[in-house]
Amino acid sequence: MKVIELAAPRVDALHSCTYPDPVPGPAEVLVRLRAASLNFLDIAVATGKYPLNNFPIIPVTDGAGEIAAIGAAVTDWTVGERVIPHFIPNWQDGRMPTAGGGPRRGIDLPGSLAEYVVVPAHSLVHTPAHLSHAEAATLPIAATTAWRAVRTAGLGPHKTALVLGTGGVSLFAMQFARAHGARVLVTSSSDEKLERARKLGADEIINYKFTPKWADAVLRLTDGRGADLVLETGGAATFPQSIEAAGLDSTVFIIGFLSGTEVSINVVPVMERRIRLQGNNTGPVADFADAAAAMTAHGIKPVLDATFPMDQAQAAYRHLAEGGHFGKIAISIP
Repeated sequence: MKVIELAAPRVDALHSCTYPDPVPGPAEVLVRLRAASLNFLDIAVATGKYPLNNFPIIPVTDGAGEIAAIGAAVTDWTVGERVIPHFIPNWQDGRMPTAGGGPRRGIDLPGSLAEYVVVPAHSLVHTPAHLSHAEAATLPIAATTAWRAVRTAGLGPHKTALVLGTGGVSLFAMQFARAHGARVLVTSSSDEKLERARKLGADEIINYKFTPKWADAVLRLTDGRGADLVLETGGAATFPQSIEAAGLDSTVFIIGFLSGTEVSINVVPVMERRIRLQGNNTGPVADFADAAAAMTAHGIKPVLDATFPMDQAQAAYRHLAEGGHFGKIAISIP
């Protein structure tokens, strides 16, 4: 089979090569991948910011396709079904079984830049019928993370979500929050992106380039109550204001560190407003399945910024790393 291999922690170390076709074991499924989708974790792996010692690897955590073959013990899946493998295949439900959740696709296990991959049957989720393969490939990390953020914060009518940025998780969170009946505020430094977010359903938009004290704007737009959910993606540069913008009994859901990992905050408002600081790196297969079901029920579609052919994987990585995207970046697999 054709694969894109990452031979070293450098984007220019992505190259095409051929591997033997994998064969599923008794409880496994062979998936013919049709698309992959990039996350910042993939960039971190390819630039040495997420150190690995097991190069070369088949990279990219998220992908989608259809079942090409099933193991002898598999009874609940059939050849031809469109499916999405989960990023952490052995985390089925409940608490994460171990730090990191166990082996992860594109890191410890073969990833999605390949024509075929073997995965445990219990790691699969049905592709929503209204999604293409490229759209479905964006779901495992981004949609699951956004779903957990909205559910953890208990969003519903009369609640407010503050979403930082317009990346994949942020746009999923906006759409899920709206589906729960919540009001959504979105920040960005781009007026063009903010207008696109408004067309997707954002109730209020804040350009932090022109409103550097954006936490004050959040408080003004919520009549001083603050947000019930803050989707914190920035890290060092945004975290203090995320705390300022959070309301009583709110959740600051921490999913990124674009501006750095170390931060100093005033713990008094955290205590006085009973703010919950919740770290997250995705969720179990059960949450992924719930997110996909919600997307089917509400007709939610991922926002695709661009789709690159497999032989332009390096260009796809660089496009994500540049940070100008709106939504997700996919890679088609012929």
